[in-house]
Amino acid sequence: MRVLPLLLLLNSFPVIADINIFACEPEWASLSQELGGNNIRVFSATSGLQDPHHIQARPSLIAKIRQADLLVCTGAELEIGWLPLLQKKSGNASIQTGAAGNFMATNYVKLLDVPVALDRSLGDIHSAGNPHIQTSPLNILLVAKALSQRLQKIDAENASLYQQRWEGFSQRWQAAIEKWQQQAIPLKGVAVVVQHDNWSYLFDWLKIKKVAALEVKPGVPPTVEDLNKVLNQIKATPAKMVINAAYQPSRATDWLVDKAAITKVTLPFTVGGDEQSENLFALFDDTIQRLLDANK
Repeated sequence: MRVLPLLLLLNSFPVIADINIFACEPEWASLSQELGGNNIRVFSATSGLQDPHHIQARPSLIAKIRQADLLVCTGAELEIGWLPLLQKKSGNASIQTGAAGNFMATNYVKLLDVPVALDRSLGDIHSAGNPHIQTSPLNILLVAKALSQRLQKIDAENASLYQQRWEGFSQRWQAAIEKWQQQAIPLKGVAVVVQHDNWSYLFDWLKIKKVAALEVKPGVPPTVEDLNKVLNQIKATPAKMVINAAYQPSRATDWLVDKAAITKVTLPFTVGGDEQSENLFALFDDTIQRLLDANK
């Protein structure tokens, strides 16, 4: 007599799907957790202190991607050196290109820095455009909406739960964007030098002015001649700060700081890039604050 009421009670709760997500970068692991909650298990293939361009397709990563129901990556050739090999060796049809379990974040935003011509002699150039879309929270919002819809598609039994979590995240995120934009007003028009051109979306959002890049060829360490050209350039067009990412060796940035009256700013770039950036909200809190501190 007691079994039927118990079954009815159990059936009133959503089915726990335990969707396995293989995220290529920490920002997408964090976003997936925000949108999936307890219904998902997330593994990040990289950390905040690794260069996502250059990862080895290790057996441990193959084992993880083999179990994945959903692959969440940046795309636009960012992971071209290692992700295709993982997909091939996984034998997992669910996460191959074109499958419902294959999600590339750059498919849902407008890419900047699209090259007019392809010439690999000019460095690490991405044919589709700049893939580092996570440096703008506006892009995060677009990706979040699309990712929520994908979760609802592959786990239809829990679609209402994913929709609720998307709505809650969207409200909190948009409120945070308004706060960050207000805080960042003093950064508008500030001239900066970058070590590597991976901040285009951040600068476009905050209206920060890039005057030079230490890497003349993206992904190729600058020569002494390259660095001296930047030094001469900022003598004519002064910059307030030089920015590098936490995962990058800072030798070139440190050289410029030593030669010029310029402030070094190391930004986390992604979740886990420093101790403060433990999630997406904290990532932008920390990024804005570091820029403001350097602008004093």
